[in-house]
Amino acid sequence: MLSNEKICIEKQKDNFLTEELFRSRRQTWEAIRRISEQIQVGMWEEEANEIAKSTLQEMGTRQGWHKAYVHFGSNTVKTLFETPEPEVQLGEDDIYFIDIAPVWQGYEGDAGHTFVTGSDPEMKRCALDTKQIFEIVSGKWRTDALSGEGLYQFARQTASDLGWVLNLNMGGHRLSDFPHTAYHSGNLAGIPFHPSPNLWVLEIQIRHPERPFGGFYEDILTEFIDEHESKQNN
Repeated sequence: MLSNEKICIEKQKDNFLTEELFRSRRQTWEAIRRISEQIQVGMWEEEANEIAKSTLQEMGTRQGWHKAYVHFGSNTVKTLFETPEPEVQLGEDDIYFIDIAPVWQGYEGDAGHTFVTGSDPEMKRCALDTKQIFEIVSGKWRTDALSGEGLYQFARQTASDLGWVLNLNMGGHRLSDFPHTAYHSGNLAGIPFHPSPNLWVLEIQIRHPERPFGGFYEDILTEFIDEHESKQNN
């Protein structure tokens, strides 16, 4: 039997359409692809954020439930709630991530992905491992009835086993028709029950234990694996 807390937190409007949420998801990943193709070595982080903003507008949305973020280099260890260092330039051997949360026709999208320039082996491993941790944790969600709290405990251990430090301040959240905060404004990492499919975003942000860089990956927890997941470049 579902608890009253779970019913309340996972509530949706009566005419909510899951296929529209997935359409929003596909458009969000397409936006990340288009933004990443415009980012070049030597660019300032502020320029990249303007590219993200203008690309989303060109694709038909002027609204996001949070603004678009592109973080370069040392700013990749910062969360969305921290002020990034100004005047950070993308180097030839560098790392960056894109995090966007556009609203498409009333349905929220939210996705994040890490990219590297050059051939720094630890940065390349960071980008690969960030997505791998997401896949391991989302796989655990599919097979085990862990709570949101349990998922992030598992994520922290998984990151540690791979040599990274998980940032628990990025703890996932609801996703729905806009705004999801009308239903729940807390983190996935704080819920005491097993999260249902197609309602929650799993956020994975890791950092190097010694060097000033990290990675970020996020997507919705779903029982289905979309085509984009096999096509995303790491």
